[in-house]
Amino acid sequence: MPDRTVHDAHRHIGVMPAYPFYGGPAVRPDVTARATIDELIADLDAEGTERALVLPNYGVPDPDIAFSFNELCVEAATRDDRIRACLWVSPLERDAQRTEAALALAAERGVRALKLSFLLGGRPDDPACRPGLDRIFAVAREHGLVVHVHTSPGAASDIDQVGNLVDWYGDDVAVHLVHFGGGMSGHIKLVSHRFFDWIEAGKQVYTDLSWAIGFAPRWLAHEIDRRGIGHDRILFASDQPWGDHEGEYARLRAATGDGELAGLVFRGTFEKLYG
Repeated sequence: MPDRTVHDAHRHIGVMPAYPFYGGPAVRPDVTARATIDELIADLDAEGTERALVLPNYGVPDPDIAFSFNELCVEAATRDDRIRACLWVSPLERDAQRTEAALALAAERGVRALKLSFLLGGRPDDPACRPGLDRIFAVAREHGLVVHVHTSPGAASDIDQVGNLVDWYGDDVAVHLVHFGGGMSGHIKLVSHRFFDWIEAGKQVYTDLSWAIGFAPRWLAHEIDRRGIGHDRILFASDQPWGDHEGEYARLRAATGDGELAGLVFRGTFEKLYG
C-alpha cells in the first residue's frame, strides 16, 4: 500500500455530459471524472491521498451542472473525514438564487471553501458582479472559509483580474489562487513580485501549482528560499480529472525536495487551511 502522506487541495467530483467545445464534436475530455463517492474514495486509496478538498466538476457552459454537484461534495465530506468540501458559487446576478442555495450549505460539516471561476461568465472588475462577490466573501468571512479561485492567462481569469479579489478581500479572507496564474504571464507576474508583495502586505493569499509550466515550481521554490517568505502559502493540488495526479506530484516533489518546504506543500499548509 502507498504511504498516505499527500494532501490534495484541489480535485473534482461529478460527471458532465459531452459538449462540442471550440466548435468541434461533442466530447468528454475528463475521462477520469468520477460520478460517485465510492469511486472518489477508491482513487484516494490508490494514490495514497490522505486528505482532499473536493469541489464540483465544471467546464461545460451550463452553471446548473456545477451547482448540482454541491450536495454530492457535502455528502462526501460527511461520509469520509479525509474529504473536505468546496461549494460552487457565482457572483452573477442570474445565478443569485442558486448561489444562495449553495451558501446555505456553508455551515455543513466538512465544508471548508467556496469555489469561484469566471470561465462561465462575469469579471472581477464588472460592477454588476461586485454585490455577488461581496456576498460570497461575507459568507466566507462569517464561516472561516477559503475562497478558491481559478486563474488562467487572459480575459476574466487573468491574474490582473483575479488579483483584485486579493486586494479587496484578502485582509480577512483566505484566497487560494488556483493554477498559480495558469501560464507564463501569470507565473512571471506572481513570482517576480506580486505574490510576495501580497504576503508582505499581510494578505491571506495561497496558491497551488497545478497546470504550472515546468520552470515555475523551481523558480518559486528558489524565490521562497531567497526571500525567506511564502513557504507556508503553497499547496499540492492534482486537479483530477483535469490534471494528472502522478505528474503534478512528481514535478512539485522535484522542485521542493524532501525538507521543510515539501512537508508544508504536501501536508502542513493543507492542514492549516482546510484541515
